[in-house]
Amino acid sequence: MTELPSRRLLLVHAHPDDESINNGATMARYAAEGAHVTLVTCTLGERGEVIPPDLAHLAGAALGQHRRSELSAAMAELGVQDFRLLGGAGRYSDSGMMGLPDNDDPACFWQADVDEAAAHLVEVIREVRPQVLVTYDDNGGYGHPDHIQAHRVAMRAAELSAESGWKIPKVYWNRVPRPVVEQAFTRLQEDLPGLPFTKSAAVDDVPGVVADERITTVVDGSAHAAAKAAAMRAHATQITVAEPYFVLSNELAQPLLTTEYYELVRGERGSDERETDLFAGVEEVS
Repeated sequence: MTELPSRRLLLVHAHPDDESINNGATMARYAAEGAHVTLVTCTLGERGEVIPPDLAHLAGAALGQHRRSELSAAMAELGVQDFRLLGGAGRYSDSGMMGLPDNDDPACFWQADVDEAAAHLVEVIREVRPQVLVTYDDNGGYGHPDHIQAHRVAMRAAELSAESGWKIPKVYWNRVPRPVVEQAFTRLQEDLPGLPFTKSAAVDDVPGVVADERITTVVDGSAHAAAKAAAMRAHATQITVAEPYFVLSNELAQPLLTTEYYELVRGERGSDERETDLFAGVEEVS
């Protein structure tokens, strides 16, 4: 087995595109710095809404396969080589938005047994031995069933891997401080007449918005802004980018953030002040 780099980051996301929106700059930064970055995506997003008219024919399995190719292209832009589908391609399907009949599909991720799904992730953890795990909060950032389930599976896998010999030193949740989002939306309103978008999202439409004091860690990814934007563009079925903004299928513009924010929920902070490095205090862990 090839020896892994001394710093190893694992991210767990629900669908292709979530990783680039939430953590694209972080992933590009650490990949460029030589860390081993592993992405585990839980579904192929087969029930996603398609934006471009010329791709509107894609649905179900065909959309999932297309989004898999988009994911590959996005990872190339971020410099990430290790990206996987939880349990293998097609193991879990997209659950659709909360409250829809899609949630009842026995094959969807929302219906998966958490311990069974976590066992697939534990296999990855045992192989990679990450010092840092990044995922969503217990509401999945904004209440999507696959995001909530990704949180449950990631947190359970962290527990199970600790029981079997690898305790992940630091676990983070994706966050965005409310003041940062409010300032970004003020700029967006000023810029909107000159953008190809006509409507703006609201602050609370951004997943993971919390009070500023909840933020423990700030990762400056501004040097990798172009890589993040390119990765988001690679997810063309789901995202339209006009830097420094983007829209999803709801056609509501929101800011494209290249400084990314986190809340440490397990492990020791590397500084009494806000951390600027997810690996603060754990670089020497092997």
